[in-house]
Amino acid sequence: MKISRDNIRGLSGVLLAFAVIGLLDFARPAASSAPDFSCDESGQSEVIISISSGESGSSIAQALANLGVVKSSEAFFRVAVSDARSASIAPGNHRVSKGICAQLALNQLLDSDRITNLLAINEGEWISEIKIKMEKAGFLRSDIESALKSVDLPAGYTSLEGLLFPAHYSFDSRTAISTVLTTLIGRSQKESAKAGIDREVGGFTPQQLLIIASLVQAEGDPDDYRRISQVVRNRLEIGMPLQFDSTVHYIKGTRGSVFLSTKSTFINSPYNTYRRYGLPPGPINNPGAAAMKAAANPTPGDWLFFITVSPGDTRFTSKIEEFNSWKVLYKKNLAAGKFESTK
Repeated sequence: MKISRDNIRGLSGVLLAFAVIGLLDFARPAASSAPDFSCDESGQSEVIISISSGESGSSIAQALANLGVVKSSEAFFRVAVSDARSASIAPGNHRVSKGICAQLALNQLLDSDRITNLLAINEGEWISEIKIKMEKAGFLRSDIESALKSVDLPAGYTSLEGLLFPAHYSFDSRTAISTVLTTLIGRSQKESAKAGIDREVGGFTPQQLLIIASLVQAEGDPDDYRRISQVVRNRLEIGMPLQFDSTVHYIKGTRGSVFLSTKSTFINSPYNTYRRYGLPPGPINNPGAAAMKAAANPTPGDWLFFITVSPGDTRFTSKIEEFNSWKVLYKKNLAAGKFESTK
């Protein structure tokens, strides 16, 4: 049993990556000086610039000049060459002010709040939560539901949950939701390959490893991921039920609470790891890269139990007696309100 804290870890945790476009042209020498507007953006009207994945730096600079955002493409080059962040401009539609200096233009292009049709998926989110974000990004609910039902899953996977990789994405307003799903699944497959869970590891199939990654994501903080991965293996090896609170929270669709009632552990569901032995039939969220890596690379140890006795203090043991003593401490801290900040 683990007192889970499967609330979404947002931008304060592991940073969610933007899709990076190629700006190779920014590496070439720029003019030492070029015509530039003032850096005062007050009262300026805004325009939309659409940036494609893989678009060159020269193309972006020229587009900014053509739209009247910057006074000259050379001015934007000069700034972009000296700022490594320019390689992290996300593809998509960006709102930028007209008649501003090149430095301010770059800052606005890097501002995620200025990206239209932005789909930001956090690590550990459920598909049910992602669907809501898709609607907010401008997609119709009926189109979303239809696309989810008809999407082609990669070979060997039986669940879409877990295959929508958490990151920031921006799509042209004309993009079909089916294309969005294909992009997210493709990104997940690339990240799975990087993490080493796209192949059998230790007798676990790629889907089983993704399930483990989702459990790891929900059950702990990044520093604990690899040890939790080992706990999963240890329990499975001796035929011990996983008894992870996060699987029940997934069934109930509840977040923000570290407490799980005894009654909830009797819910009849294949995802209830209190009643069912082995791994759940599919992932319980969409895990990030760190959790994927931990699924394939557990830290060796004989632990069977772990519990967070207070925020930031998760303890592992192979002895039920030690676990029970920590559980008393957890209940004391819970009653004292020490977990309130984690909800």
